[in-house]
Amino acid sequence: MTAAIPMLLDCDPGHDDAIAIVAAAHHAELLGITTVAGNAPLDRTTYNACVLRDLIGDPKLTVHAGAARPLVAEPRHADEIHGVSGLDGAELPAPDRGADSDDAVGFIIDTCRAREGIWLVAVGPCTNVALALRAAPDLGRRIAGISLMGGGTFGNRTAVAEFNIWADPHAGAVVFAHGGPLIQAPLDLTFQLQATPARIDAVRQTPGRLGTVLADLLTFFSGTYCSRYDAMQGAPVHDPCAVLALTHPGLFQSVRRHVTVETVGHDTAGMTVIDQRQLVERPAANTDVLIKLDADAVWKLITEAIAANA
Repeated sequence: MTAAIPMLLDCDPGHDDAIAIVAAAHHAELLGITTVAGNAPLDRTTYNACVLRDLIGDPKLTVHAGAARPLVAEPRHADEIHGVSGLDGAELPAPDRGADSDDAVGFIIDTCRAREGIWLVAVGPCTNVALALRAAPDLGRRIAGISLMGGGTFGNRTAVAEFNIWADPHAGAVVFAHGGPLIQAPLDLTFQLQATPARIDAVRQTPGRLGTVLADLLTFFSGTYCSRYDAMQGAPVHDPCAVLALTHPGLFQSVRRHVTVETVGHDTAGMTVIDQRQLVERPAANTDVLIKLDADAVWKLITEAIAANA
């Protein structure tokens, strides 16, 4: 057996973030959770992370609240997808305790300085990660790399911008330019992993309270997507892809590309510009862009993680 991948999970729970937390807790060495405003305001995303921490049942796992707003842009949330709470659709137990600190950036820096070779997994707006990279220029050479969910060749907030990057494009630009290993799980990939009725049933059939809660959440999540999109079988479960691409890379295919983030433009702010040209003079690739996954195998990993936390 190979050693579990050590990671810090930066998130904005969020229905798919909840699945990412559970997957990371089982399939990786999850060293902590940091929260950022995104799908909902910071107080709600932090509360939701604490709920998931308790449902997982790991008393050593800590939650650290981070940025309440983007670096430059005004705060923008996703009520129409995740509900006002960020996790509408299930009866959630109140957490046993709140966040362990309100200094996510400091926690990221201190943890990565104390132990080199950690992966930063960012599945919300990149604000906390960008602030950490700016505050600690040594961080880039201490971490194993960054795996993020965001961007794509099409958008879900505008025609070209995906929510996480659109919510804080300036932070996204910092992360894509950081110079170290970077894995991108874009919408092109994550739309291949949909919470179909059969897959939600598989979650519901796992023993324990966690499966019931997550199945209820996924039912709500799929409802919002299917009501807003043409021909969707279920909500794309975006965020665990950034986790499982590290722990089970054989289930994913990727290509090397140069990716930048557009920070201005009425129609283009938040766009990830993925250079797919065959031109010899194209910029050097800076990102492993995930393009394909084995959806059934990935879903099996998700249900295994849920069952393990029963």
